[in-house]
Amino acid sequence: MEDHRSEFSLEKMCRTFQVSRSGYYKWRMDRTSMRQNRKDEVMKRIRYHFYDHQMRCGSPKITYLLHLEGLRISSRTVSIYMRQMNLRSVVMPKYRVQTTDSKHDHPLAPNTLNQQFKTSKPNKVWVTDITYIPCRGGRLYLASVLDLCTREIVGWRLYNHMETSLVMGALEEAYKAKRPARGLLHHSDRGSQYTSK
Repeated sequence: MEDHRSEFSLEKMCRTFQVSRSGYYKWRMDRTSMRQNRKDEVMKRIRYHFYDHQMRCGSPKITYLLHLEGLRISSRTVSIYMRQMNLRSVVMPKYRVQTTDSKHDHPLAPNTLNQQFKTSKPNKVWVTDITYIPCRGGRLYLASVLDLCTREIVGWRLYNHMETSLVMGALEEAYKAKRPARGLLHHSDRGSQYTSK
């Protein structure tokens, strides 16, 4: 009857199907309240997932999570419900770890290497840098020393901080392992760890 209300009068359909008008209206009200109950339940789950994920989830991710719970709903409907509840996801900018601190007043050594990254003999030029490794327990920082001729890592250190002891440890390890002759060039960026006393 609901689907054909535009074609036939309600009175005629009630007579044909032997349904009272009050019975039809009661069914319609129950159906509307069922729809409203489902909407309320879905909105409750949307709100839960939104705050459970620190307000970072948008409608596609929340739709996916609702599908995992067995709720069949479109991303567009989730988006509409989120708008009605004033839930806007907060997009966090990607965190970039800065391993080079160039804003210091330490003395700077001249750039002797000057972009000449080829050398014919080992233990003549070592280049060094710091990188970070994201881990479950936090970040670890890796300082490595590379021989430009052989491309071998001659020394390294891995710590949970970027203090001068990190780069000193890597250099000391390299020195003990290779015992280079006098005149070795140790090239690094001009970060505070490499320019400290």
